[in-house]
Amino acid sequence: MSDSTPTLVLTGGQVLTLDAGFTVAEGVAVRGRDIVAVGGDAEMRALAGPGTRVVELGGRTVLPGINDSHLHGAAYGMTKPPFALAVGHPAVGSIADIVTAVGRAAAAAGPGEWIVGLGWDPGYLAECVADPRRFPHRRDLDAVAPDNPVCLTDFSSHMVWANSAALRVCGIGADSTPPPGGVIDRDPDGRPTGVLREAAQALVQAALPSPTVAQRRQAIRAVVGELHSRGITSYTEPGLGPGGSTTLFGGLSTDNLTAYTELAADGELDARVSVLLLPAPMGGSADDLRKGLAELRPPAPADPRRLNVIGVKIFADGVPPNRTAWMSEPYADGGHGALCVHGDTPALRAEELREMIRTAHAAGFQLGVHVTGDLAIDAVVDAFVAADTAMPRPDARHYVIHGDFIGPGSLARLAAHGWGVNMNPAIKWTISDLMDEVVGRERSAYQWPVRSAFQAGVAVCASSDAPITEPDWRQGVAAMLLRESKASGRTSGPEQRVGLADALRAYTVHPARQDFAEEWKGTVEAGKAADLCVLDRPLLALDPHAITEVEVDMTVFDGRVVHER
Repeated sequence: MSDSTPTLVLTGGQVLTLDAGFTVAEGVAVRGRDIVAVGGDAEMRALAGPGTRVVELGGRTVLPGINDSHLHGAAYGMTKPPFALAVGHPAVGSIADIVTAVGRAAAAAGPGEWIVGLGWDPGYLAECVADPRRFPHRRDLDAVAPDNPVCLTDFSSHMVWANSAALRVCGIGADSTPPPGGVIDRDPDGRPTGVLREAAQALVQAALPSPTVAQRRQAIRAVVGELHSRGITSYTEPGLGPGGSTTLFGGLSTDNLTAYTELAADGELDARVSVLLLPAPMGGSADDLRKGLAELRPPAPADPRRLNVIGVKIFADGVPPNRTAWMSEPYADGGHGALCVHGDTPALRAEELREMIRTAHAAGFQLGVHVTGDLAIDAVVDAFVAADTAMPRPDARHYVIHGDFIGPGSLARLAAHGWGVNMNPAIKWTISDLMDEVVGRERSAYQWPVRSAFQAGVAVCASSDAPITEPDWRQGVAAMLLRESKASGRTSGPEQRVGLADALRAYTVHPARQDFAEEWKGTVEAGKAADLCVLDRPLLALDPHAITEVEVDMTVFDGRVVHER
């Protein structure tokens, strides 16, 4: 085979290039690690040589490799056996189901051994749906695990459900004070119910046994293999560092950055991973951020196209289902939530957040800020503007993570500065009915205003936030096209629907920009990295309801076929 002959040709199909004109080609040719040609069927066949593998597409669609731009890869790997029980929907449908699963685990566990699970969602627990006043309680777990500490993290990773044994081991009682940015739910007599929210989760999670770096590497490799089966070749690991040391299994800890670095150095990282550092914990301060950045000195990666540390993550507030997002209007049952950074008053917390953002901006980092409530989002965007005014950086590419209730004013300011927003359409699909109860149907319909963001000129990224939802971009695309509820099928905010081209760009083109990598990935064009996703059918004109049924027939990463059905 000559140096100019393609090693792989995919032809006879529907190649959605995702270029600026949304060009549809018939084939694509790959040589080595790069795309060398895109065009008509006859043209692609003419390029093939005796040693070229030619894949007959038969009308099937080819996309750029999918980029899940907010995916906790290492943490997602550690939510699965042997690390944790699956206690999310549809594996369980009730508190009784969870109690049964925990009871089985307790029967097999040794004395005092921790039982850990992840995924429970009150919106899908029969007892909670039947009676909104019913909520998971330590007593539910005490009945089957009186002597084993139990820690069950909810689907959002913003709430823990613990039993009495876990509370005892961790010294949590009626007199315990939650850390800044945390909430301990209590019975009328002041005793903890076993539910700990936001920063208070760390009171239990910090006591869990920590996996070794070797186990973390194993979890990451397994996740990458799963992602290949879904057509995903790039993802952002949104927050690794000392600020994540007390998360579930240290899922956001520096140990995971070490695992990624070792995998990349050993040539075993078969994905393109961008990393946001997490120098400060939820509820942290500007001093925590400065100390964390001083502690974090990741080595330069051998191949920045495989592993690249590009920014810093900060937690600004909580999440709407937990009533911890900072909102201008009260929740249906009262309260406004709050910023979850250091400070005794809203004003002090807002100033602390501004200083944290200023510090990271001045240090030259891209900022990705977890923020969901409209008041909190406005505070974050204000801080972006203030930091950039004091020290202009024309291509910082800061972005709002989640941005559930972002308003027109903040969208306009993001667009004006070239900053972005990273939204989670599959979470919208999952929690729509629950949010009707939390904030009322009108505000719930607005949550994740994807169309408004596109119309404002913001580069919108869409992501799974796995393990919050499965890393399934097909469900995310369908959710953006349909805006329907998983539980009831009811439409929620149809005015925020977008078309297929924009939905696909949110998983390809715009994440490449977020990664500072649009010059070499994110579209199917000559000269770009040979990362491709081959579907089992043509995607154009497909009924949106059928998108979730689409299978990934082949994934090409760095010019190699890494998945094939």
